[in-house]
Amino acid sequence: MKSVVTTVVAAADAAGRFPSSSDLESVQGSIQRAEARLEAAEKLSGNIDAVAKEAYDACIKKYPYLNDAGEANSTPTFKEKCQRDIKHYLRLINYSLVVGGTGPLDEWGIAGQREVYRALGLPTAPYVEALSYARNRGCAPRDLSAQALTEYNALLDYVINSLS
Repeated sequence: MKSVVTTVVAAADAAGRFPSSSDLESVQGSIQRAEARLEAAEKLSGNIDAVAKEAYDACIKKYPYLNDAGEANSTPTFKEKCQRDIKHYLRLINYSLVVGGTGPLDEWGIAGQREVYRALGLPTAPYVEALSYARNRGCAPRDLSAQALTEYNALLDYVINSLS
């Protein structure tokens, strides 16, 4: 598997030299980003339920018709299903933080969900609102470093832009 470390070492070896200081700085930057992603993933995994609940509540405030559209939508089961869907996106974001890329989001989350929404005629706006709330209103995992928060928010932005 290619990584920044193996790429830098292979390039230096192919050129018949030791890795330069700029090569080592890029490796160090990659390691720091990986540490920040893992920090964000660790905090998010412990807070997924709370973040999903806050985001659901914000979504219902913006789209009250979701609860008022009939008896089926006002049941606790409806609320659980909506929160489950929000948690699904948050878990994919968490997994993407761990692996360091958007592959899991692209393959499992965005492409598949977009097709389901289109086939069933469901709007994506409530999910976009819930994830935007998680991004903008501070219900992100608490006590994150600046770099970890940046990594978390970048993936949220990616999902929001893909669903919009």
